[in-house]
Amino acid sequence: MDDQGRRRLGVLLGLGLACGLLPGITLGGTETIDIVVSVLMAAVVMTVLTQVIFVGPSGRVPLPALLVFGLAGFVQDALIWWLLSWLGPKFAYLHVDGLATILLAALITRATLLLLSQLSPAEETAED
Repeated sequence: MDDQGRRRLGVLLGLGLACGLLPGITLGGTETIDIVVSVLMAAVVMTVLTQVIFVGPSGRVPLPALLVFGLAGFVQDALIWWLLSWLGPKFAYLHVDGLATILLAALITRATLLLLSQLSPAEETAED
């Protein structure tokens, strides 16, 4: 899997974990389609914005660089979750309650993305 694929998978996995684990994120509605539309809207917004403005390593990096990438990505994800908390009720049945939920969702999303980026296969060296 290439870097773009790992990024998308990390974002989608992080989004799913945040929506499933945090009680402050509500995928409301009375129909199953309402929940699907809410998750789809959140996935599209999160994936597009993290692809357009990507903050993170493209492979394995030392710990200090990983912490810097993680902090910058956390800020980006927090801003995206804040946007989702505003857009959610307007376009779907997604409700994000409060700043603490936004920050925890951003932490879960970025940690998942960074974990997958660090699990990338080691680059092979050319042998003479």
